[in-house]
Amino acid sequence: MKYSIERSIEILERTPAVFNSLLSGIDDDWVMNNEGPETFSPYDVIGHLVHGERTDWTARTKRILEFGDTKTFDLWNRFAQYEESKGKTLQQLLDEFASIRKENIEWLKSLQLTEADLDKKGMHPKLGSVTLRNLLATWVAHDLTHIAQVARVMAKQYKDEMGPWPEFFRILSF
Repeated sequence: MKYSIERSIEILERTPAVFNSLLSGIDDDWVMNNEGPETFSPYDVIGHLVHGERTDWTARTKRILEFGDTKTFDLWNRFAQYEESKGKTLQQLLDEFASIRKENIEWLKSLQLTEADLDKKGMHPKLGSVTLRNLLATWVAHDLTHIAQVARVMAKQYKDEMGPWPEFFRILSF
């Protein structure tokens, strides 16, 4: 599918509601477990998304629009949520994510980006030259990846209780 701001916003606007519906008010056994060392629990994923909303997608969009590829993106700490989420409940994180995402979508819409804008280049510290289109498409894929990740982590909570059925559920083998 060719990149479209309108199609992207369809996903980006829904992500907070998807997570709120799936995670709000359920037992910590569902949201605090992960897949092992250096993996995210659903709680960690929401903290990670909050951090990204504050420091990644809009910051890098601004950098591309203002400086092009003459100023490299700041390195992004994809584990910052471990410190930033301390003391917060899952509901606080879900609410914070929804609020910041709403602001970011309104801001993105206000830019009224053109095809020429989407072709503007930025400089990623590891990947090199990327376009604004690449960045914004990745924002959507990032959301969808974390939706799948949360579903997978949650499904694995019952893997040992499923008897012989796990072989039929590919989500459990990742």
